[in-house]
Amino acid sequence: MVAQLLGLKIRLLGNAFRRSPWQVVGILVGLAYGLGIAGGLVAVLVSARFVEDVTLIRDVCTVAGAVVLLGFFLVPLLVGIDDTMDPRNFALLGMPTRTIAGGLLVSSFVGVPALVLGLALLASVVTWSRGVLVTLFALVAAALLFVTCMLATRVSTSLAAFLLSTRRSREFSGATGVLVLLIGAPVAFLLLNVEWSRYGLDLLGGLSAILGWTPLGAAWAVPGDAVAGAWGSALLRLLLAGVTVGLLWLAWVALVARMLVTPGREAAAKHYAGLSWFGRLPHTPAGAIAARSITSWGRDSRYWVSLIMIPVVPILVYLPLTIAGVPEHYLTLLPVPLMCLFLGWTIHNDVAYDSTAIWLHVASGTRGVADRVGRLIPTLVVGIPLIGLGSALSVFFYGDWGPLPAMLGVSTCIFLTGLGFSSYTSARFPYPATKPGDSPFAQPQASDTGSAIVQSLTFTGAIVLSSPAILGLLLGIFVDPYWFMQSLYYGVGMGLLALVIGVWRGARAFERRGPEILASALRA
Repeated sequence: MVAQLLGLKIRLLGNAFRRSPWQVVGILVGLAYGLGIAGGLVAVLVSARFVEDVTLIRDVCTVAGAVVLLGFFLVPLLVGIDDTMDPRNFALLGMPTRTIAGGLLVSSFVGVPALVLGLALLASVVTWSRGVLVTLFALVAAALLFVTCMLATRVSTSLAAFLLSTRRSREFSGATGVLVLLIGAPVAFLLLNVEWSRYGLDLLGGLSAILGWTPLGAAWAVPGDAVAGAWGSALLRLLLAGVTVGLLWLAWVALVARMLVTPGREAAAKHYAGLSWFGRLPHTPAGAIAARSITSWGRDSRYWVSLIMIPVVPILVYLPLTIAGVPEHYLTLLPVPLMCLFLGWTIHNDVAYDSTAIWLHVASGTRGVADRVGRLIPTLVVGIPLIGLGSALSVFFYGDWGPLPAMLGVSTCIFLTGLGFSSYTSARFPYPATKPGDSPFAQPQASDTGSAIVQSLTFTGAIVLSSPAILGLLLGIFVDPYWFMQSLYYGVGMGLLALVIGVWRGARAFERRGPEILASALRA
């Protein structure tokens, strides 16, 4: 039965090459990418065989290997990978639980991740081939690591099948994964800028000493201990690695047993009472559109995922600038304008988010002004408090209340001009967007449109029109506080002017291009 499950996995992989030519090309590119990574790892690990500093190699392998093992466990939970060999597919075959668990585990040995991991582990054996007994320890540790990673993936994928069975849970998990990646970027930047010659080796050694006695890094440290002659430590860590495999196997068998008798969970239907925002806002076309927009911002993952990302952007900018030596009290003035920039940009393709539902606006003869103003309401509800409270907090941490007018001017200008551009481009240049209900991280192809141009125009246009206000803020800080008020006057004036013109032009475009907008929604 194990052989049959393994053959099934091989046939499933072979069927992937029977898809459309472009899908096959994508598969081949992914395979080539994986083999390239494997080749690079093999080259590095084989060359490490000739490095005399055994302690350094052990520390690097332990820390890097712990990260790899953690990745095998976390990626399925964060990404929500579809499992082609889900245990529930075999529930009606009447096979013993351990047989199914063993067969599915062996089938996971076939695939690009397993291939890359296997080649890297074989190369690590070459790294530690510095004696017969040491090589034997390295082989046993490599085998345990391979099984551990595969079991971690199987356990994680099965947990994801339970935890990420609903669309909202998958969206939340995907958003969490993106946040982890975004936050990990500045962390990686910080690590690259560490003075490794002074502090790096001590940091690496400390991490290795901790991780080497955990299930994540124990097996990776075994060969290094054997080379160093610490046989007792090597045996204890090898025992810890074996116990880890045993516990993961028991967890995997228990999960398979549970999944064989548990159907896929479905999201419970929610029952809403009352009219919510539709009963609270004015009963006008603009009020109805505003109520629908506020409801979408609260329930539609495509909107709230964007909102989650906005506060992360200042962090990604703040850390590199801090490392570059920019004084921190100047950087306290940066987050609010950045968040206002991205908040004003979020609705630049708002019409396309309606998908085919836009026909209601076209068929009912909704006036363009009502559509444009209604869609602005949720953004204004978020943006106005952000400008007021955010600017006050920024100058508080800056340590001088003098720049407050300029901060208000810059933030207002960059926010309102962004809304003005977005009000026009969303009606005049809509491009294909993620459909309602789809993953917010999926983006349809838009090769026949100028989507990149539209995004760049909306983004850079707000910055260009706000540049005099930004200049006034800088002149007020470094030249004369007189410019703070000038920045406020210009920022508020230009922002309101750009918003009015954008709404006016967008309303005209919406009324003239209703059929084209509907046709664009149908094509997408």
